[in-house]
Amino acid sequence: MRFPLPLVPATLLRRYKRFLADVQLADGREVTVHCPNPGAMLGMARPLARIWLSPATAPGRKLPFGWELEEVDGHLVGIHTGHPNILLAEAVAAGRIAELAGYGTARREVAYGRNSRIDLLLTQPGFQDEPGRPPCWVEVKNVHLRRGDRAEFPDCVTLRGAKHLEELGDRVEAGDRAVMVYVVQRGDCRGFAIAGDLDPGYARALVRARARGVEILCYYCDVRTDGIEIARPLPLMLDAPGC
Repeated sequence: MRFPLPLVPATLLRRYKRFLADVQLADGREVTVHCPNPGAMLGMARPLARIWLSPATAPGRKLPFGWELEEVDGHLVGIHTGHPNILLAEAVAAGRIAELAGYGTARREVAYGRNSRIDLLLTQPGFQDEPGRPPCWVEVKNVHLRRGDRAEFPDCVTLRGAKHLEELGDRVEAGDRAVMVYVVQRGDCRGFAIAGDLDPGYARALVRARARGVEILCYYCDVRTDGIEIARPLPLMLDAPGC
Protein backbone atom coordinates (compact mmCIF):
# COMPACT_ATOMS: atom_id res chain seq x y z
CA MET A 1 0.00 0.00 0.00
CA ARG A 2 1.49 3.28 -1.15
CA PHE A 3 0.42 6.63 0.20
CA PRO A 4 -1.04 8.57 -2.75
CA LEU A 5 0.65 11.83 -1.69
CA PRO A 6 3.84 12.52 0.29
CA LEU A 7 3.24 12.49 4.03
CA VAL A 8 3.64 15.68 6.00
CA PRO A 9 5.74 15.61 9.21
CA ALA A 10 4.30 17.16 12.34
CA THR A 11 4.49 17.17 16.13
CA LEU A 12 1.57 15.81 18.13
CA LEU A 13 0.15 18.22 20.68
CA ARG A 14 -2.81 16.21 21.95
CA ARG A 15 -5.34 13.59 20.91
CA TYR A 16 -8.94 13.93 22.09
CA LYS A 17 -12.53 12.86 21.41
CA ARG A 18 -11.12 9.65 19.88
CA PHE A 19 -11.05 10.95 16.32
CA LEU A 20 -9.33 14.32 16.70
CA ALA A 21 -5.76 15.46 17.31
CA ASP A 22 -4.09 18.85 17.47
CA VAL A 23 -0.68 18.98 15.82
CA GLN A 24 2.01 21.50 14.97
CA LEU A 25 3.33 21.54 11.42
CA ALA A 26 6.96 22.20 10.51
CA ASP A 27 6.15 25.83 9.69
CA GLY A 28 4.76 26.39 13.20
CA ARG A 29 1.07 26.31 12.32
CA GLU A 30 -1.25 24.42 14.67
CA VAL A 31 -4.07 22.47 13.02
CA THR A 32 -6.66 19.88 14.00
CA VAL A 33 -6.42 16.57 12.10
CA HIS A 34 -8.41 13.36 11.85
CA CYS A 35 -7.26 10.43 14.02
CA PRO A 36 -8.33 7.22 12.22
CA ASN A 37 -7.99 5.07 15.33
CA PRO A 38 -10.88 4.93 17.82
CA GLY A 39 -9.03 2.68 20.27
CA ALA A 40 -7.07 3.46 23.41
CA MET A 41 -3.78 3.80 21.48
CA LEU A 42 -2.00 2.57 24.59
CA GLY A 43 1.71 3.42 24.48
CA MET A 44 1.15 5.93 21.71
CA ALA A 45 -0.48 9.33 21.14
CA ARG A 46 2.13 10.92 23.38
CA PRO A 47 2.39 14.71 23.37
CA LEU A 48 5.41 15.94 21.36
CA ALA A 49 5.66 12.66 19.46
CA ARG A 50 6.90 12.90 15.89
CA ILE A 51 4.08 11.94 13.54
CA TRP A 52 3.25 11.95 9.81
CA LEU A 53 0.04 13.12 8.17
CA SER A 54 -1.66 12.38 4.85
CA PRO A 55 -3.18 15.38 3.04
CA ALA A 56 -6.96 15.11 2.78
CA THR A 57 -8.11 14.58 -0.82
CA ALA A 58 -11.64 13.18 -0.51
CA PRO A 59 -14.47 15.61 -1.29
CA GLY A 60 -16.22 16.92 1.78
CA ARG A 61 -13.36 16.32 4.19
CA LYS A 62 -13.54 18.98 6.90
CA LEU A 63 -10.05 18.45 8.29
CA PRO A 64 -6.91 19.10 6.20
CA PHE A 65 -4.95 16.00 7.22
CA GLY A 66 -5.28 12.46 8.51
CA TRP A 67 -2.82 10.99 10.99
CA GLU A 68 -0.93 8.00 9.52
CA LEU A 69 2.32 7.23 11.39
CA GLU A 70 3.99 7.83 14.72
CA GLU A 71 7.63 7.39 15.64
CA VAL A 72 7.98 5.27 18.79
CA ASP A 73 11.44 4.50 20.18
CA GLY A 74 13.00 5.20 16.82
CA HIS A 75 10.59 3.00 14.83
CA LEU A 76 7.66 3.95 12.63
CA VAL A 77 4.24 2.62 13.66
CA GLY A 78 1.09 2.74 11.55
CA ILE A 79 -1.93 3.95 13.52
CA HIS A 80 -4.68 3.80 10.85
CA THR A 81 -7.01 0.93 11.82
CA GLY A 82 -8.50 0.81 8.32
CA HIS A 83 -5.24 -0.11 6.60
CA PRO A 84 -4.74 -3.75 7.75
CA ASN A 85 -7.69 -4.95 5.67
CA ILE A 86 -6.15 -3.37 2.58
CA LEU A 87 -2.68 -4.63 3.45
CA LEU A 88 -3.84 -8.22 3.89
CA ALA A 89 -5.94 -8.20 0.71
CA GLU A 90 -2.93 -6.93 -1.24
CA ALA A 91 -0.63 -9.54 0.28
CA VAL A 92 -3.07 -12.39 -0.40
CA ALA A 93 -3.52 -11.25 -4.02
CA ALA A 94 0.26 -11.18 -4.43
CA GLY A 95 0.63 -14.70 -2.98
CA ARG A 96 2.70 -13.50 -0.01
CA ILE A 97 0.56 -15.17 2.68
CA ALA A 98 1.39 -18.85 2.32
CA GLU A 99 -1.40 -19.98 4.65
CA LEU A 100 -4.02 -18.22 2.52
CA ALA A 101 -2.74 -19.16 -0.95
CA GLY A 102 -4.55 -21.23 -3.55
CA TYR A 103 -7.98 -19.60 -3.61
CA GLY A 104 -9.52 -18.38 -6.84
CA THR A 105 -11.67 -15.52 -5.57
CA ALA A 106 -11.48 -13.00 -2.76
CA ARG A 107 -14.39 -10.84 -1.60
CA ARG A 108 -14.33 -8.16 1.05
CA GLU A 109 -16.99 -7.09 3.55
CA VAL A 110 -19.29 -10.09 3.11
CA ALA A 111 -22.22 -10.27 5.54
CA TYR A 112 -22.18 -13.18 7.98
CA GLY A 113 -22.87 -14.05 11.60
CA ARG A 114 -24.92 -11.68 13.73
CA ASN A 115 -24.91 -8.35 11.91
CA SER A 116 -21.22 -8.75 11.07
CA ARG A 117 -19.16 -8.46 7.90
CA ILE A 118 -16.13 -10.63 7.30
CA ASP A 119 -13.01 -8.76 6.22
CA LEU A 120 -12.06 -11.27 3.52
CA LEU A 121 -13.86 -14.32 2.15
CA LEU A 122 -11.71 -16.67 0.05
CA THR A 123 -13.32 -19.30 -2.15
CA GLN A 124 -12.19 -21.92 -4.65
CA PRO A 125 -15.12 -23.62 -6.41
CA GLY A 126 -14.74 -27.06 -7.89
CA PHE A 127 -14.56 -27.81 -11.61
CA GLN A 128 -16.55 -30.67 -13.16
CA ASP A 129 -15.85 -33.70 -10.97
CA GLU A 130 -13.13 -32.02 -8.87
CA PRO A 131 -14.27 -31.00 -5.39
CA GLY A 132 -13.77 -27.38 -4.41
CA ARG A 133 -12.11 -26.13 -1.27
CA PRO A 134 -14.33 -24.99 1.61
CA PRO A 135 -14.76 -21.23 1.94
CA CYS A 136 -12.18 -19.49 4.13
CA TRP A 137 -13.48 -16.69 6.36
CA VAL A 138 -10.71 -14.27 7.31
CA GLU A 139 -11.03 -11.68 10.07
CA VAL A 140 -8.30 -9.01 10.35
CA LYS A 141 -7.28 -7.03 13.44
CA ASN A 142 -4.93 -4.07 13.63
CA VAL A 143 -2.10 -4.29 16.18
CA HIS A 144 0.11 -1.42 17.27
CA LEU A 145 0.65 -2.08 20.99
CA ARG A 146 4.11 -3.22 22.04
CA ARG A 147 5.05 -4.29 25.58
CA GLY A 148 8.54 -5.63 26.12
CA ASP A 149 9.52 -7.31 22.87
CA ARG A 150 5.99 -8.51 22.04
CA ALA A 151 3.23 -7.06 19.95
CA GLU A 152 -0.06 -7.45 21.83
CA PHE A 153 -3.78 -7.24 21.13
CA PRO A 154 -6.10 -5.73 22.23
CA ASP A 155 -5.07 -2.48 23.91
CA CYS A 156 -8.50 -2.10 25.55
CA VAL A 157 -11.66 -4.12 26.07
CA THR A 158 -13.25 -5.17 22.76
CA LEU A 159 -16.58 -6.98 23.02
CA ARG A 160 -16.88 -6.73 19.25
CA GLY A 161 -13.58 -8.56 18.84
CA ALA A 162 -14.74 -11.39 21.10
CA LYS A 163 -17.98 -11.60 19.08
CA HIS A 164 -15.97 -11.99 15.88
CA LEU A 165 -14.02 -14.91 17.36
CA GLU A 166 -17.27 -16.63 18.30
CA GLU A 167 -18.63 -16.16 14.78
CA LEU A 168 -15.46 -17.55 13.24
CA GLY A 169 -15.87 -20.63 15.39
CA ASP A 170 -19.42 -21.00 14.09
CA ARG A 171 -18.09 -21.06 10.51
CA VAL A 172 -15.66 -23.87 11.36
CA GLU A 173 -18.46 -25.91 12.90
CA ALA A 174 -20.47 -25.35 9.72
CA GLY A 175 -17.68 -27.06 7.75
CA ASP A 176 -15.80 -24.01 6.51
CA ARG A 177 -12.34 -22.71 7.32
CA ALA A 178 -11.87 -19.63 9.55
CA VAL A 179 -8.70 -17.63 10.15
CA MET A 180 -7.98 -14.77 12.52
CA VAL A 181 -5.12 -12.61 11.21
CA TYR A 182 -3.38 -10.01 13.36
CA VAL A 183 -1.56 -7.39 11.30
CA VAL A 184 1.14 -5.62 13.32
CA GLN A 185 1.79 -2.18 11.86
CA ARG A 186 5.33 -2.04 13.18
CA GLY A 187 8.50 -4.05 12.72
CA ASP A 188 10.20 -3.92 16.12
CA CYS A 189 8.58 -6.92 17.87
CA ARG A 190 9.82 -10.49 18.28
CA GLY A 191 6.50 -12.20 18.88
CA PHE A 192 2.77 -11.76 19.28
CA ALA A 193 0.61 -12.35 22.35
CA ILE A 194 -2.86 -11.58 23.62
CA ALA A 195 -3.06 -8.86 26.29
CA GLY A 196 -5.16 -10.92 28.67
CA ASP A 197 -4.63 -8.47 31.51
CA LEU A 198 -6.21 -5.69 29.47
CA ASP A 199 -9.16 -7.78 28.24
CA PRO A 200 -9.58 -11.15 29.99
CA GLY A 201 -12.82 -11.76 28.07
CA TYR A 202 -11.06 -11.52 24.73
CA ALA A 203 -8.31 -13.87 25.91
CA ARG A 204 -10.93 -16.45 26.92
CA ALA A 205 -12.72 -16.00 23.59
CA LEU A 206 -9.48 -16.70 21.72
CA VAL A 207 -8.88 -19.89 23.71
CA ARG A 208 -12.41 -21.06 22.83
CA ALA A 209 -11.98 -20.13 19.18
CA ARG A 210 -8.72 -22.07 18.85
CA ALA A 211 -10.32 -25.09 20.50
CA ARG A 212 -13.12 -24.92 17.91
CA GLY A 213 -10.60 -24.93 15.05
CA VAL A 214 -10.12 -21.24 14.26
CA GLU A 215 -6.62 -20.69 12.89
CA ILE A 216 -4.47 -17.84 14.20
CA LEU A 217 -1.92 -15.96 12.08
CA CYS A 218 0.18 -12.90 12.77
CA TYR A 219 2.24 -10.88 10.30
CA TYR A 220 4.26 -7.75 10.91
CA CYS A 221 4.66 -4.85 8.50
CA ASP A 222 7.42 -2.88 6.87
CA VAL A 223 6.35 0.68 7.70
CA ARG A 224 7.84 3.56 5.72
CA THR A 225 6.87 7.15 5.07
CA ASP A 226 6.03 6.26 1.45
CA GLY A 227 3.92 3.20 2.20
CA ILE A 228 3.22 0.11 4.29
CA GLU A 229 3.29 -3.56 3.32
CA ILE A 230 3.03 -6.87 5.11
CA ALA A 231 6.49 -8.36 5.56
CA ARG A 232 6.81 -11.71 7.35
CA PRO A 233 5.10 -13.89 9.97
CA LEU A 234 5.54 -12.97 13.62
CA PRO A 235 5.91 -15.92 16.03
CA LEU A 236 2.83 -16.62 18.14
CA MET A 237 3.27 -16.59 21.92
CA LEU A 238 -0.20 -17.77 22.87
CA ASP A 239 0.56 -20.50 25.40
CA ALA A 240 2.07 -18.29 28.09
CA PRO A 241 -0.07 -17.35 31.13
CA GLY A 242 -2.46 -14.60 30.09
CA CYS A 243 -1.40 -15.20 26.45
